[in-house]
Amino acid sequence: FRDRIARHGAQFCRENGWWSPFRPGRRLRAYSSGVPSLMFVAAHPDDDVFGAARAVALHSGDPDLRFTLVHATDGEAGEIAPDSGVTREELGTVRRRETRDGWEAVGRLPDRHDWFGLPDGGLTEHPFDDLVDRIATVMAAERPDVVITFGPDGITGHPDHIAVSAATTTVFERLSGEGDGLRRLLYCVIPQSWIERWNSHRVADGLEPWDPTRPYHLRGVPDASIGIDADTEAVVDRVLAGVRAHKTQWSYQTMDSDPALVDSLRRDHYVIARPSGRSAGPPLGDVFEGL
Repeated sequence: FRDRIARHGAQFCRENGWWSPFRPGRRLRAYSSGVPSLMFVAAHPDDDVFGAARAVALHSGDPDLRFTLVHATDGEAGEIAPDSGVTREELGTVRRRETRDGWEAVGRLPDRHDWFGLPDGGLTEHPFDDLVDRIATVMAAERPDVVITFGPDGITGHPDHIAVSAATTTVFERLSGEGDGLRRLLYCVIPQSWIERWNSHRVADGLEPWDPTRPYHLRGVPDASIGIDADTEAVVDRVLAGVRAHKTQWSYQTMDSDPALVDSLRRDHYVIARPSGRSAGPPLGDVFEGL
């Protein structure tokens, strides 16, 4: 009976755009399907569709899933695709709208979405303790089972990504021993073997290869450090639609000129940062496996 109440109540709230009171803690969840909750902490709009959309899309059909999303900035200092028709003054507002459009394309809107509105490109100058406190407010209220963010290198070396990674890790370590949830901290990453394969395609197509010594170029991690390797072929079309919703950043021409980018969406890779230590055996096949 509690299972039906929690499942249908959560689904009704989500379909009507309401915050759901049916998953505030662990008690009702214990009677549900067992799918845990997930939180992604991003620096900019579109970070989330690359970092979390595949994991969310794989579980989007489960009404018990609770998905929390945090954006530190509105991305107002980002690039503007020449065919988007958006001005610099409009960019931050438009990118918020693109984020919602992207998750609608993926097929699962966040249950909770917090925008901090901090300066894009300025997170390293912003007081670190304030960023930590803002993230902690959300994480303490939600206590998700799985938290995802960037690795220490920010994937691209972007200072905002690195700041968000450090702050999220600090909060997770501070709160993880104080109650329910917070069972796994994941860093979204790209295996080095994928970077090398991607670079071979880029060079063959006359594109500049990724150089990890340069800012805003992709960084790989050792393949042996990968703790989760998920097959996302079944949801790649929805995730690609979510990426393309960010029209100010990703024109169709940009996507079509780099097919290796599309191929990279067919699998989802994470380093399991907490609990620390790579377990023996093959990587897990899902962000929730074993919880």
